[in-house]
Amino acid sequence: MPRFSVIVPAYQVQAYLHECLESVLSQSCPDLELIVVDDASPDACGAIIDEFAARDPRVRPVHLPENVGLGPARNAGVAQARGDYLLFLDSDDTLTPDALRSIADRLKETGEPDVLVFDYARTYWTGEAVRNQAALQLAEQGPAPFRLEDRPGLLRLLMVAWNKAYRREFVEAKGFAFPTGWYEDTPWTYPVLMTADSIATLDRVCVHYRQRRQGSILRTTSDRHFDVFDQYDRVFAFLDGRPDLARWRPVLFRRMVHHLGIVYARRDRLPRGSRALFLRRARAHYRRYRTPGAPVPLRCRIHHTLIRFGLHRTYRALQLASAVHRAAARTGGRLLRGLRAAGLRAHYRVQRCLPLCADRAVFTAYDGRGHSCSPGALESAFRDLAPHVRTAWAARPEHHHAIPPGPRRLVPGTAAYWTALARSRYLVSNTEFDHRLAKRRGQVLIQTGQGTPLGHIGLDLQERPAAARGRDFGRLLKGVDAWDYVLSANRHTTLTHERVHPGRYTVLEYGCPRNDVFRTATAADVARLRSSLGIPEGTVAILYAPTHRDYRRSQRHPLDLQRIVRRLGPRFVVLARAHHAYGAPLTQSAGRVVDVSGHPSVEALCLASDALVTDYSSLMFDYANLDRPIVIHADDWEAHEAARGTYFDLRAFPPGAIARGEDELIDIFATGHWRGSRSAQLRSAFRRRFCTWDDGRAAERVVRRVVLGESELPPVVPLEERCPVPSAASLAREPLATVPRPAGPGVVTEVR
Repeated sequence: MPRFSVIVPAYQVQAYLHECLESVLSQSCPDLELIVVDDASPDACGAIIDEFAARDPRVRPVHLPENVGLGPARNAGVAQARGDYLLFLDSDDTLTPDALRSIADRLKETGEPDVLVFDYARTYWTGEAVRNQAALQLAEQGPAPFRLEDRPGLLRLLMVAWNKAYRREFVEAKGFAFPTGWYEDTPWTYPVLMTADSIATLDRVCVHYRQRRQGSILRTTSDRHFDVFDQYDRVFAFLDGRPDLARWRPVLFRRMVHHLGIVYARRDRLPRGSRALFLRRARAHYRRYRTPGAPVPLRCRIHHTLIRFGLHRTYRALQLASAVHRAAARTGGRLLRGLRAAGLRAHYRVQRCLPLCADRAVFTAYDGRGHSCSPGALESAFRDLAPHVRTAWAARPEHHHAIPPGPRRLVPGTAAYWTALARSRYLVSNTEFDHRLAKRRGQVLIQTGQGTPLGHIGLDLQERPAAARGRDFGRLLKGVDAWDYVLSANRHTTLTHERVHPGRYTVLEYGCPRNDVFRTATAADVARLRSSLGIPEGTVAILYAPTHRDYRRSQRHPLDLQRIVRRLGPRFVVLARAHHAYGAPLTQSAGRVVDVSGHPSVEALCLASDALVTDYSSLMFDYANLDRPIVIHADDWEAHEAARGTYFDLRAFPPGAIARGEDELIDIFATGHWRGSRSAQLRSAFRRRFCTWDDGRAAERVVRRVVLGESELPPVVPLEERCPVPSAASLAREPLATVPRPAGPGVVTEVR
């Protein structure tokens, strides 16, 4: 008997069926049977199913003599199933990688429950993936398994069959079956959840729910949407036969009214002439199944009233009024935005006519994020070494909490922001400056960059459309012409900038200011950071920080972090940080996996961790300064290289061990190879090449040279003479030794 029976009904989905079936057969948990039901499909679905069955014995084809619909087709698959658990998958959807492995692990952890509910993400034709908005209902904290009474919030999830795994013996004992007609999931899902003796949840996206532009039932205009009334008749008939479930009647009544309102309100479901009739049927169902003691939330009362009395014209009038209001708001908003933009442009022109303030400096990072990266380190150095210069930080309001006391806070696009840009002598950023900026005589623009580049940047992206994303290279070069200084951490970065950002600026090869903190942190700093992140004493904290994928529109999740910490044991904790370009968490914090995507300082996370796992992020060059283990997870090097391009083959010159898959990554940590002698040798060679100048005084050198005009700068400590940076655990016990400062000047390059 296989562990899983995955049942896939197929009808007119020939364009999507290959991907669906491959997503099942390629699972890392091979203990399955795939039952594919050809519902007399008129296209090539039957032939595709037979092709898969011929090449893989786990595929069991079922060909129905006539079209019976989705529900009966699923029943035909259930009749053939032999697995411990049943899973249903629509033929245009897909399982995510390692989904069945995660489901199997969770079933074992929770004692083989009757039903396991897992999560899904809607995937759009644009490539965007949006996780289920009710995912909080799937939290794994608390007792498991449980009954529905303990977690009634599960009824807020989408009532579909394909986001659950069902114990086959439970389904057969209760005699559950799908009805005919549309919305067939409704009279299946509610009875299953209400009668299950044991339920568990898995807080992981296991299904990608494809949102097709055309062809899906929910986007088909048809009178078949009236089937929803018959399905709720079946639900309440089931309740009438089970007096012990009467307590669920008020909840199901509210869910029914909500569902009927959605079907009525969506303009792409009901034909124009059927809408009034649908509302009359909804009114009849409202009166038939209304249950005393079913309180209606305040926000839903208008909705309930309109359905209760069948107020079709009133409903339409409210919809029309709402549409008119939205249109007026959009028009008025565009007019106000146009007037405001014109006013700000005039304000900026006036401010540029006023004298330049030699004691003002404006900083920003990552196009309006918080106090971070090299601009953040320079801003602190300005205040320490040049206190006569008043600093300001430009960031979006949601990032102001990350700005420390000292600099003035500015919101991009405001009058104060444009005043500061027009009259400040020093402008510092790690991205391109505002393209509307007109540099004045006497202004100094400092481009810090974002560390040592591995992937192509600047003009090297001209033949990389996926990575360039429509970038205006003419505007890029115009901005480069305004730069006065470009900071560089090493010779590789210097040579790269000179080639891909040609201009008349001066390169200051002084080290990377954002890495200064790695040499100046104290034992108390590290202990405080680990405590604030909830890292238990004696554990190994792994910082997982993948980079942005240019060939994908949505965030990629190649690793099952929960599975990794389960396999490695209680000594390991994973700190997961998403790339800032996504603006969304990498994962949900649970147990020994902590999402730190919202933490304002990646440098602090580096100090708090014991090892780094990354793919192609420039963070590896910074982390190497700590002389702590680095593991590269390079499972898609070819795709990344094709989309972005790289300046050297990281696989040939890595900073540590390389894993090409999740199991290999687990093995590297389980065997201790992550901190073995070979990994230390690779890291040492990597540091000699890229960490030459990072001795903790890069920001100081920049301020003394650019602001104070000093020619005698602090000498650079040679790499071999620096005190090693201890691991996080030892650093929490011992303070850093004072770093000596032997001679060794930095490099200044004039670029012409």
